[in-house]
Amino acid sequence: MRSDTLIISALSIVGAGVLGGWMFMNSAAQAQSTPMEDGPGPNLVIEVGGETEGTIVIDLRPDLAPNHVERFTTLANDGAYDNVVFHRVIDGFMAQTGDVQFGKTGGDTRRAGMGGSELPDVKAEFSDADFQRGIVGVARSQNPDSANSQFFIMFAPAPHLNGQYTVVGHVVEGMDVVDAIKKGDGPNGAVSDPDFMKSVTVVE
Repeated sequence: MRSDTLIISALSIVGAGVLGGWMFMNSAAQAQSTPMEDGPGPNLVIEVGGETEGTIVIDLRPDLAPNHVERFTTLANDGAYDNVVFHRVIDGFMAQTGDVQFGKTGGDTRRAGMGGSELPDVKAEFSDADFQRGIVGVARSQNPDSANSQFFIMFAPAPHLNGQYTVVGHVVEGMDVVDAIKKGDGPNGAVSDPDFMKSVTVVE
């Protein structure tokens, strides 16, 4: 398991400085955009449960982040992502999930966002891919090489994240489901009684 010393600072994607950055550009950036095309895959298929139900299909990008794609497919194939909550959802910014350690439904999820998997952290694979609406990024702490199991889906463009977080894929189906995920309260977006990933499977 990951140590509290490392994860307390966040696998919660961003700190106060970045949060401040997205607020001023938020409203205009949330405009609908053309769905991104499905590439060669593999695809991550997420069945969402809770107040929101539906299917999200993410085209993973091994050409951009092969080690992160391998990690996410491993966790999905092992069933580790099943019943993990969307613990941090900020309207107009992003929805975050993937804490397989502290984020399982049916248990105490108050520490969701502070954990990872039993596997070692993954080194950053930054690219020139832009953080647009529908992009899937990898959560990390202040250490660029601290990514593990958590990821986030963008509601709107966030150019201030470009080159700072690893892009691992993009949504090709189900952005309406992403938009409907239950939002959190306050600037940190913590969600009470959150929606969750009922099942996550990999389609090659």
